[in-house]
Amino acid sequence: MDTKTRLYVDHDLGPGQAVPLTADQAHYMFSVMRHGVGDSALLFNGRDGEWRAKVAQAGKRGGIMVCDQRTLPQRGLPDLWLLFAPIKKARTDFIVEKAVELGVARILPVQTRHTNAERIRQDRLQAHATEAAEQCGGTLVPEVVELQPLDRVLAAWPADRRLLWCDEALAGQTAGKMPGNDTTSPGPWAILIGPEGGFSEGEQARLRTMPQVHALCLGPRILRADTAAVAAITLWQTALGDWR
Repeated sequence: MDTKTRLYVDHDLGPGQAVPLTADQAHYMFSVMRHGVGDSALLFNGRDGEWRAKVAQAGKRGGIMVCDQRTLPQRGLPDLWLLFAPIKKARTDFIVEKAVELGVARILPVQTRHTNAERIRQDRLQAHATEAAEQCGGTLVPEVVELQPLDRVLAAWPADRRLLWCDEALAGQTAGKMPGNDTTSPGPWAILIGPEGGFSEGEQARLRTMPQVHALCLGPRILRADTAAVAAITLWQTALGDWR
């Protein structure tokens, strides 16, 4: 029986390759989804594309899948990072989930002057990213890095990576348009979403001095951070990403 169940595995994939399941994956496959020996699932590892695999062994604490046929080639992601200030737990989870679905290569939570959340569970957010990639048909899982101070991130900012700063002070000005005429040229990009309290004056001043920074207006209204992340990624993908 074919299935749309997809799992990210940390194991090589190829014709006839046996792939062991972790205890959590076995619980999901055999207790939650009720699959058994002979049933199929789709596996990916971020390197070898997506493979259909059949259950060879099923147990409460583990199992073995055997690769049958490749169903998708390995697909990359646009070279786009998302920087955002963590907010309430459920809404931070939403940002990570939607960033993966929309097509972001790296997710960087940043601590700003007005950030409400002082810490995050990086491992939990990485698990959310993995689940989102499983659900949306991706063959790569974006990395979610540890929370870092924004000042530290900007101090080490790559000279060739442009930064799209969603500046709420521009609300109502040239809404939804990518800044400048040079934004269609190739190169790595990032998007920066601020905290609910906005960026401090010092943070704004620093951003304005960086040649890599392009300020962007997201419409006539000030958006919540999670809404702003979805809107900004959508605009970038439509203009510069793999939606074109």
